[in-house]
Amino acid sequence: MTVLDEAPGEPTDARGRVAELHEIRAQALAGPSEKATQAQHAKGKLTARERIELLLDAGS
Repeated sequence: MTVLDEAPGEPTDARGRVAELHEIRAQALAGPSEKATQAQHAKGKLTARERIELLLDAGS
């Protein structure tokens, strides 16, 4: 597939692609679901974000 090929269900214009990227970014910033977080904690583990927060200084 090349850049010019269009896959079904994908936005074809620039605004559609930008909207799709905004949605993906929002999902990434939201982090894991509460269920996933509880599952990690039940195993005695921290989530990846929690581990990263421990490594970094506040405000970094």
